[in-house]
Amino acid sequence: MVDFSLTKEQTELQEKVRDFAKRVIIPNARKYDEIAEFPWDVIKKAYEEGLMNGPVSKENGGNGHTIFESALASEELGAGCVGIGICMDANTLALTPLMLGAKAEQKKRFFGQIIENKGVAAYALTEPNAGSDVAGIKTTAILKGDKYILNGHKRFITNGSVSEFITVFAIVDPERGARSLSAFVVPTNSSGVKIVSNLKKMGQRASVQTEFIFEDVEVSKDNLIGGEGQGFVLAMKTFERTRTGVAALSVGNARAAYETALHWGKKRIQFGKPITVNQGVSFMLADMATEIEAARLVTWHSAWSYDNKQKSKNLLSAMAKLYASDVAMKVTTDAVQIMAGEGYSTDFLVEKMMRDAKLCQIYEGTNQVQRLVIGKGILK
Repeated sequence: MVDFSLTKEQTELQEKVRDFAKRVIIPNARKYDEIAEFPWDVIKKAYEEGLMNGPVSKENGGNGHTIFESALASEELGAGCVGIGICMDANTLALTPLMLGAKAEQKKRFFGQIIENKGVAAYALTEPNAGSDVAGIKTTAILKGDKYILNGHKRFITNGSVSEFITVFAIVDPERGARSLSAFVVPTNSSGVKIVSNLKKMGQRASVQTEFIFEDVEVSKDNLIGGEGQGFVLAMKTFERTRTGVAALSVGNARAAYETALHWGKKRIQFGKPITVNQGVSFMLADMATEIEAARLVTWHSAWSYDNKQKSKNLLSAMAKLYASDVAMKVTTDAVQIMAGEGYSTDFLVEKMMRDAKLCQIYEGTNQVQRLVIGKGILK
């Protein structure tokens, strides 16, 4: 029997994050969009209230959340501000390879550092000529003695310049190429780690995306995660988990835009009546509500499939990320349209929600790449 009800604990988590979004995130959403700076005060507050590192096991200082519980939290973060929400969720992205492949000692060391310093980590896979094309990665980590020497170029790295450490993917044997892809924990303050710039973007401006160059960076053998040649598997297994989070953020963003447009439309009087009585507007709202509900259901199904170790988990995570982010783009655009000049102005947050929605169609694999993943999955 299918049951869509939430447990008491899940409802409490949902309400806790929703309350945090209302009290802390939404009042700061416009500020950080305008100044385009990392929201450290919000992150520190999230640490104080136990909302950071949710999926990390309790023994390593987290909350031990399932992927489904993490999705519930991410929807509420997305309803507050996707830009701030991704600062928190990208930290989880960076820690996921450690959750999946690190030794107990490594987990204790690296999770302990992040939690003690109330900091964030970054995930460095993408390069100027490689991202979704993992086989195109050129960054190398060549073993010399008891250290790897890291050289390469990474781009669009979320949380990069503000991170405690970076989970870097590099090849350890140029002759074997992508088959030797491996994952390393690299302290951001290491000698040879050079920040080229932070990306200037149209949306999600509270989040920083950094371009790095690594020049002869010495990385301890103790910072290798999961063994040489395990990088590709770790990267793909990471996305199986985290793409559902992007979907959930998108659902929250769409929900907030829909609720704003619905509330505004009921009060907007034209020709002596609220504009929502017009079929042209009411049908738009009906489509928005329906699509949000559908996006949430595929996101929940994706999260459930991962938690229950279903073979369909990779396929469903791609479907969820694809569909929910496309819905968010459509719904936020329609919210701006319904609110017309007010929606386009900065008096309301829907124009920001529309700008924020676009990036969810791009990162963690563009939606065109998600269609490739889905296509391969259904044609096996």
